Amino acid sequence: MQPDFEKCGGLVPTIAQDVEDGEVLMLAYMNEDAWERTLATGEAHYWSRSRQKLWRKGGTSGHVQKVHHIRLDCDADTVLLIVEQLGGAACHKGYKSCFYREIESAGEPVVVSEMVFDPQEVYKK
Repeated sequence: MQPDFEKCGGLVPTIAQDVEDGEVLMLAYMNEDAWERTLATGEAHYWSRSRQKLWRKGGTSGHVQKVHHIRLDCDADTVLLIVEQLGGAACHKGYKSCFYREIESAGEPVVVSEMVFDPQEVYKK
């Protein structure tokens, strides 16, 4: 069984969740090629909508996602990857999770996680 790529215009939302503590690390998208490469390698691959290309998570940073389990939702249009996050961080901003901000009642974001790495050093931008 594989995701229903046709239903979503060729891309399916893909959630990465930490195998150790269950924290949601990120949301990205997969096309069929990313799906196949993930299955073949055991490492998470995604489709970058902004760059319009396939990417292996951790290809630049070294913060690879080793896939432990793959789940599909009931409609086969969303993927859940349960991963071991190498390097301690999934977010390109340097945090463990891309969901490192919490919105207060006034609508203001508050950082609720500690930075794991300095993106300037890792990405040399």
